[in-house]
Amino acid sequence: MTDHLLAEYRAFAANGAAGSPPWLRELRERAIARFTAVGLPTTRQEAWRFTSVRAVAETAFTRTSVPWTVEGGARAAGVRVMPLARALTDAGDLVAAHLGRHVRLDDNPFTALATAFVSDVIVVAVADRAEIPEPIRLTCRTPERPEGAAAMAFPRVLIVLGEHSRATVIERYVGASPHPYFSAPVTEIVLGAGARLDHVRVQQEGAAALHLAATHSSQDRDSALHSTSAVFGGALARQDMTAVLGGSGASLILNGLSVVRGVQHVDHHTTIEHAQPHCESHELFNGIFDGHSRGVFNGRIIVRPGAQRTDSKQTSNNLLLSADARADTQPQLEIYADDVKCTHGATLGPLDPSALFYLASRGIGPAEARGLLTYGFGADILTRISTPAVREALDRVVRERLGISLPAAA
Repeated sequence: MTDHLLAEYRAFAANGAAGSPPWLRELRERAIARFTAVGLPTTRQEAWRFTSVRAVAETAFTRTSVPWTVEGGARAAGVRVMPLARALTDAGDLVAAHLGRHVRLDDNPFTALATAFVSDVIVVAVADRAEIPEPIRLTCRTPERPEGAAAMAFPRVLIVLGEHSRATVIERYVGASPHPYFSAPVTEIVLGAGARLDHVRVQQEGAAALHLAATHSSQDRDSALHSTSAVFGGALARQDMTAVLGGSGASLILNGLSVVRGVQHVDHHTTIEHAQPHCESHELFNGIFDGHSRGVFNGRIIVRPGAQRTDSKQTSNNLLLSADARADTQPQLEIYADDVKCTHGATLGPLDPSALFYLASRGIGPAEARGLLTYGFGADILTRISTPAVREALDRVVRERLGISLPAAA
């Protein structure tokens, strides 16, 4: 199942990884050793029982390099946005301290595989007390097919905010290729004491894409991370999100929206670890599923011993627009402290008949009423995005996906 992937790694290590510093070569070797030991996951494993990756196992993918497009606030004072080669020269200590140091290779074989191939990296480094007024926009486009073969790519983002700094980063994965390809992006976010980051991740890849991503964040004291993930494309889209609140007073808002149809499959696995006292996290994921699409949400909150006065809330809402759509939700709480406030909840079902009746009683037709209610369900996530331009752009995408015509969001 993994022979073709290991052969691609050997070719990469012999050619593409030449000239890397010793610590980076060691990181790659450790990662490929882990992947070799565990292989690709199967539906017999609890974390993957709703999501099959057979298409990855049965396709001989060829690695291709993917460039990043950088726009927006990348030239502002106090920020450096660099590809890996330049970052190793200009910010070598920072990269060595953080690249691959926050992901957990044992948790996800795709994270291990992506770390073995780590190369197409964009580094965002914000200095202490810097405030970046304009969003930093990072875009990764569908890889081209190398000589007609099925392509695979491993784009990576490292975001490091210094103490008491503030920034907004928009991370987009886009493409319209009808050909199958495999992408395993990894994002590592590191927030210093008192730092504030607004992070928006948008996935709009081609209909045949296999997108198996991971996002890992680590927060110091009094830092704040507001992260939103939006999924629209891909045949298979999975994102594993791990957040560690490692400093007292840290706060996390983790939101997600999926709007899928046909036979698309989307899977969100989140783990929020409260490691210190007086931290809070609020998690809200909404999914809109039409046709034969399927959604999976597994949310895990861990409150470590000593993490008193934790305030954590997790909610998963799923809207099924057809009788053939399906969603599976698994909320989990692990609490090892006794002075906490933790809740979780989930909803699943079609549009509310009473709400449809209410709109009909006001003279609104059935199709328009369904559109209004479905749009409102998705807009509940969009209105929480603080950057107006990003919010409005995603609002247009949602309305287009739902096939409804409504005024743009305020």
